Amino acid sequence: MAGPLGGNDDEPIAAINVVPLVDIILVVLIIFMVTAPLVLKPTIDINLPKASSGEASAPTPLNIAVRSDGAISLNGQASTLADVTAYASKIAAEKPDTAAILQADRSVTLETLTSIIDVVKSAGIKKVAFSIEKK
Repeated sequence: MAGPLGGNDDEPIAAINVVPLVDIILVVLIIFMVTAPLVLKPTIDINLPKASSGEASAPTPLNIAVRSDGAISLNGQASTLADVTAYASKIAAEKPDTAAILQADRSVTLETLTSIIDVVKSAGIKKVAFSIEKK
């Protein structure tokens, strides 16, 4: 209600009606809530320019996968622990800031993981990370 209930209509309405303002603010809030996930995507498709005189900004990580039966895969290729040792030593000599990413099945024993981490660390790779799935 904008004015008093009396019969005096000559006075101007001095109260501000905030209901339309609240409606507008709620609509703007809903628009922001809907568009925020679209703006904050973790990856953005960008076509970068190509140049022949440039270095890669981040080194290629060393991907080591261990299946449930204990079979080791190095960068997608089946390999042994000796292969991992040789390749890790070679990569650490070329690029000392290379990281190793270890993907292991849930049923792999701690002993197997410890031996792989020991081989990678002794080869000179200082960063070792585990790949996991979020719950």
